[in-house]
Amino acid sequence: MSREDRKTKGIPKDIPTPKTGVPVLEVSDLNVTFPSEDGLVHAVRGVNLTVNRGEVLGIVGESGSGKSVTSTAVIGLLEESARVSGSVRLHGEELLGRSDGWMSHVRGNQMAMVFQDPLSALTPVYTIGDQLVEALKVHRNISDKAAWQRAVELLDLVGIPNPDIRVKAFPHEFSGGMRQRAMIAMAMANEPDLIIADEPTTALDVTIQAQILDVLRTAQKETGAGVIMITHDLGVVAGLADRVAVMYAGRIIEQGAVDDIFYNSKMPYTIGLLGSLPRPDQSRNEPLAPVEGNPPSLLDLPPGCPFEPRCPISIPECSQAEPELMRVDEIPGHLAACIRSDYVAEQGSHYSAIYPVPEVPDRVFAEVPREERDVILQVENMKKYFPLTKGAVFKRRVGTVHAVDDISLEVRTGETLGLVGESGCGKSTTLLEVLDLKAPQEGRIVVLGRDTKDIKRKERKEIRGDLQVVFQDPMASLDPRMPVYDIIAEPLKYGGWPKKDISNRIEELMALVGLEPSHANRYPRHFSGGQRQRIGIARALALEPKLLVLDEPVSALDVSIQAGVINLLDELRATMGLSYLFVAHDLSVVRHIADRVAVMYLGKIVEIGDVQDVFDNPHHPYTQALLSAIPVPDPHVERARERIVLKGDMPSPANPPSGCRFRTRCQKFPLLTEDEQRKCIEVIPEQQVLENDHAAACHYPESTRVF
Repeated sequence: MSREDRKTKGIPKDIPTPKTGVPVLEVSDLNVTFPSEDGLVHAVRGVNLTVNRGEVLGIVGESGSGKSVTSTAVIGLLEESARVSGSVRLHGEELLGRSDGWMSHVRGNQMAMVFQDPLSALTPVYTIGDQLVEALKVHRNISDKAAWQRAVELLDLVGIPNPDIRVKAFPHEFSGGMRQRAMIAMAMANEPDLIIADEPTTALDVTIQAQILDVLRTAQKETGAGVIMITHDLGVVAGLADRVAVMYAGRIIEQGAVDDIFYNSKMPYTIGLLGSLPRPDQSRNEPLAPVEGNPPSLLDLPPGCPFEPRCPISIPECSQAEPELMRVDEIPGHLAACIRSDYVAEQGSHYSAIYPVPEVPDRVFAEVPREERDVILQVENMKKYFPLTKGAVFKRRVGTVHAVDDISLEVRTGETLGLVGESGCGKSTTLLEVLDLKAPQEGRIVVLGRDTKDIKRKERKEIRGDLQVVFQDPMASLDPRMPVYDIIAEPLKYGGWPKKDISNRIEELMALVGLEPSHANRYPRHFSGGQRQRIGIARALALEPKLLVLDEPVSALDVSIQAGVINLLDELRATMGLSYLFVAHDLSVVRHIADRVAVMYLGKIVEIGDVQDVFDNPHHPYTQALLSAIPVPDPHVERARERIVLKGDMPSPANPPSGCRFRTRCQKFPLLTEDEQRKCIEVIPEQQVLENDHAAACHYPESTRVF
């Protein structure tokens, strides 16, 4: 049934409708301020943007730049205390100043939003079908039967398996990726003219992210809507957007076609964002270019360019007046707010021409062959199962969760092993088993030459000085009641350091990780996210460990801050000969920092080897799909790539498939003969050594270039 054939339900006559030659969305001089105890926060300052039908506008920038506030102001969901001025027009009709009742007819009908956290956006006490039907019936004169049929169609369209059954499921029964797909189905239910996607892939695995981006493309194709894509991932923007707006300190500081922004940037901040990104399609050849410092406070901005304190090419004139967003070259629509754009054009837009790239010293063990280095960590045939129980009072075992199932790996001196895979594959369980320093259920763990089954309780304390961990969330891992001095001093006190030497050691550690030693008496809340992570690293280095276990150490950081932490880890490994066991879901970071990589799926290592061999010549179908799903911050590369989009979600580790555990999602399995498929179904594949210590656990390994 076409959109024109359907009858609307109680919609006012002045609701915006498409007009020839009029953009879907026009935002002019948008300003948003919030009251606070310290004064007015100028969250959005003079934003201008346009979205046409069928166009994707990507909005990027660091946390606090005003991206989400801009989108929330457009759709009219800001809190009542917010003061909004300017103009927001949908099909030429002004939205600002309209009543909430009038806007309720527009939201979900002419414009829709996909939120970052689908679990918070969906009502937990109603089924997915109930919520889809409600979205349809609020805006359409449609029967219950027709609404439920449409709900099933929508779930099928966004790739939910068995939609006629899953339509009756509750949000908690869906995985994160399925919930986000349900949100997109709800957004496209009434074929809106504008879809706003606010960080829709931030908390998802890279394979699920690829599915969601594929669904967003489907949603745009089905509805013909204009899309605003808000994200911090420039790789996502490169592959999805037509135009890009870069925000900083509440305003747009560069805007243009996606190719102009990526290949011909005129704003140092944009160049810094691109330079701070590790790329999955390039081997490590030089350090990243971090954007030093932090964004300014939006309470009381100083005169001049807000980026001036962090800009590597600023001149005195930059601090006198804030530059206007102006056309910077002969290409229409390419605008930048920088008085030094001509200088940037002369130097070229490669970050090394603008930013001082730090030098990383030669690594201590660079010239020593891997086989001649000491083994710091060895895991052999390790298993970790958890009982699955039922019953509140009298618990009975009803199954087993195969969290880690017969894995083997090793880390040598001065080496980084990256452990990658989707959520639930067993990465964190592996780390916890190593850190526990106890005998595993099955198999063997040897840390620093000591078998964990032979380690006594008193010896564990000594070994833990050589085995330290850096956690994912720096704020949660630091005690907010303790100053930084006490946080770093704690392991030194328990490690038996003389009291007179502790102060000097703390100063040395803070300087080592790039922090000002005079700030040792400050509390964690006084530091930025990147600085808090450096405090965690300083604490981990206090006792001069030999092995650092890094659990997603940069995933919670903005890309500009992430680059500085990655460079620091590179430098520490080079100068101190540290070994890292590095867990991450961002494979671009793993490509940059790791020497070797182990790919996990449902508790098993499916491929392992030198990072360059695995990334350039992956042999296991899962590794190929995982690498294929990584967005590359290069529009030309993204447009030319053929993606391998996995179907469905990872099976439950409580009921893994027989034989090859990946066969239920394997893109190669349907192409095999019946006999070959039978082998995949019945026989667990063993790791086959390919070359250069590169191994894959697949019955039919085959090299495929992904980049």
